[in-house]
Parts: sequence; structure tokens; C-alpha cells
Amino acid sequence: MSTIQEQSGAATKTSQARNTDLKLEAVVIPVSDVDRAKSIYSGLGWRLDADFVVGESFRVVQFTPPGSPASIHFGKGLTSAAPGAAQNLYLIVSDIEAARAELVERGAKVSDVFHRAGPGQPPVSGQDPARRSYVSFASFSDPDGNTWLLQEVTARLPGRVDAKETIFSSPAALVGALRRAAAAHGEHEKRIGAHDANWPDWYAEYMAAEQSGRELPE
Repeated sequence: MSTIQEQSGAATKTSQARNTDLKLEAVVIPVSDVDRAKSIYSGLGWRLDADFVVGESFRVVQFTPPGSPASIHFGKGLTSAAPGAAQNLYLIVSDIEAARAELVERGAKVSDVFHRAGPGQPPVSGQDPARRSYVSFASFSDPDGNTWLLQEVTARLPGRVDAKETIFSSPAALVGALRRAAAAHGEHEKRIGAHDANWPDWYAEYMAAEQSGRELPE
């Protein structure tokens, strides 16, 4: 059996045997000035969860981006990585233009929105014309050079989300999903040539399918 086959078989067994969740809690961001970093991330509107100091050699600060289940840590005595070593940390947004505008308003120097026509293709200025998920980006850095990449995702690839669960991490994410469902439902009513009295059921199915990557209703 080849090494790839062995690894594939092991991965399958691991998937089948999984009975505990492994939830990413925090990522360490190397910074040179803890107080400056604290001021920067606070200014972005991220939630300050903790600032623990133990003597002169250890300090941990935790921030959580709005709507994120995972957080960041920075401080003293946490990592040997050089300040600025954290590159292209993804921040998923449902409306990249709105997310960029809010960050700019909060003082971040965010790049213009760009998209990629295909895998490995060079970036193209502007938002993806078709508003495809995973294709539109914008980026910004903190003073140490740690970089963040905004990525617009409205519909997940199949298998990325449990098809039995529909979870929205914030009111803004829910509003965005409702607006997309409303627009799609308007096209649905045009196709059937009548008012759809069961629109709440249609909305629910559309929003759940969009999030899990299943085929969208028509």
C-alpha cells in the first residue's frame, strides 16, 4: 500500500472514530509593543476578553473579532516568533465592501477590494462581478506587519458545514442571509408567476442550503 493510501485510510478511520470536538480557540500574534497592539485591536472594535500580567516576563492579552468563535492572543512570553510573522490570517465576512468600509472608518489602512478570476491567477481590481463566495478579498496589517485577509463568503463549499445545522454568528450575518434569501425568493416568485404564501419555509430552506453548500432551491 502506498504512503498516500495509508494516510488516506488513516484519515478515514480517524473521521469515523471521532467522538470529541476540537475547537480552535486562539491564535498567537507576535507583537513588539503590547500596549500599542492592545490600542490598535481595541480601536478596530474587537472585544477585549482578558489582559493578564504575571511578573515582568509574562503577559497575555486576548481579543475576539466580532462574530468570531476564535480569538487572538498577544503579549510577553507567549511565542519566539518575530513580530509581524503572522501572515494572511483570514477574516470571513458576508459583505466585503461593508466590512472594509467599517474598518477604514475605525482607522485601519485596508487595501482596495480585489478578486481572483481562478486558482493561481493574479489579483484583479474590484469585487468579483458574480459575487462568488471565496473569491473577493481585501487586506490590512497591524503596526508590526501581521497581516489580515478579508474574504467574502456567503455560501460554503459542500462538506464545510454540517447540513443539519444552521448557525449565524451575529445579527449582521443573519441580516445578510435574509437579504440574499429575499432577493432569491423574488426571482422564485417571478418563475412561478404568483405570490408564495409559504415564503418562511422557502427562506429557511434557502438559508440552510446556502450555509451548508447544498443545492439552492428554485
